[in-house]
Amino acid sequence: MPSATLTNSFDVAALALYSFFLFFIGLVIYLRREDKREGYPLDSDRTTSSGGRVAVQGWPPVPQPKKYLLAHDPRPTEFERQERDLTGLLAPAAGFPGAPMQPLGDPMRDGVGPASYAERLDVPDVTFDEQLPKIVPLRAAPGYHLATEDPDPRGMTVIAADGIATGTVVEAWVDRSETFVRFLEVETAPGGRRVLLPMMLLRIDPARRLINVSSVTAAQFLAAPTPQHPDQITLREEDRITAYFASGHLYATPQRLGPLL
Repeated sequence: MPSATLTNSFDVAALALYSFFLFFIGLVIYLRREDKREGYPLDSDRTTSSGGRVAVQGWPPVPQPKKYLLAHDPRPTEFERQERDLTGLLAPAAGFPGAPMQPLGDPMRDGVGPASYAERLDVPDVTFDEQLPKIVPLRAAPGYHLATEDPDPRGMTVIAADGIATGTVVEAWVDRSETFVRFLEVETAPGGRRVLLPMMLLRIDPARRLINVSSVTAAQFLAAPTPQHPDQITLREEDRITAYFASGHLYATPQRLGPLL
């Protein structure tokens, strides 16, 4: 009499193999859809010529938008892709489709190329526990101070890439969450405009009480974007200011645009 065990009816090894194949195929499709959340649908001439009917996204299609619980909004909201309007700021370098874009004006002030910034929320980032603005000057952060063993940049003179003094450091902006100095606040003239200088793009010379900035010239330093509020910075402003100073390593002078050899 034949055995009544389940394994006599089918091949367990084959079932395990086919199950793995189905799982792996499903995993590949899932991952392929998820990686299309960035950059898809593609900006294409086919989309423009068809009046928006043709979405260049391939298969599988772009997944539905996710919902996120944001620190600044207690309700789950759908992520809405926002694109900056770059009309009049860029033009194709050649006449063929997909040609690289070249700036038409001042790329640093226009925020294109290496100076590009994302359309992040125009609100300050906040700390996890107290929900306070995270990046603030020391004057607005009770309990925070500069370490005594480190040089105090306040009062130091800022020297731009062309060797011209652009102002004096009057304050340091600290990250409350990571207890780290993010920006130095530079007064360009007594009682004048104040610019935030990213901490990662400068060198401090404590012996001569100087701060050297090699990414921008004095004129570009004076034209740098600034936050609207004197004691806090928004996510979008943080991205734009950092991108402005960093892009000077390519855009500050005409000589930096060309190859070294």
